[in-house]
Amino acid sequence: MKKVIVALLLAVVTTGANAQFEKGTHYGEASLTGLGIGYASHKFNFGVSAGYGYFVADGWMVGGRFGYLHQGAGNNFATLQGLFRYSFKKNGLNVGGGLQYQHGGNSDPDAKGDYIQLCPQVGYTFYLNHYVSIEPAIYCDLGLNDIKYGTNFGLKVGVGLYYKRNKK
Repeated sequence: MKKVIVALLLAVVTTGANAQFEKGTHYGEASLTGLGIGYASHKFNFGVSAGYGYFVADGWMVGGRFGYLHQGAGNNFATLQGLFRYSFKKNGLNVGGGLQYQHGGNSDPDAKGDYIQLCPQVGYTFYLNHYVSIEPAIYCDLGLNDIKYGTNFGLKVGVGLYYKRNKK
């Protein structure tokens, strides 16, 4: 099994396709977030998110994302994020950030339920073909109104779809 995973990863890394980072390109994504890594004392951290973006200039994307985050027993959150991202066409690296609202319940009585978060991230884009990519990233959701309970960092892995609409 390990050999199959390594072979698959090598195939993805060596694929030489370039995504469409030009102005006017649309972007859709679905991600698994958290993946067991977290800042707070949560033993389990897992989330899913989906988003949309639009390249307003070459390399520059703006968009939005919504998601669900589960952090241990009784900690379930819905998230809504506005984001921007810059993608380097030559090497697949991307950097971005955003502002996020996180709403939900927290089992700790000292914690608030709602958080405003600043969300920087650094990622890489592995192209499967001209339109589809696998995008791992490291992110930090920095709680602006409660740093102890509202801050989380982790790893996410997503699938991205790049497309342009045909004008008639």
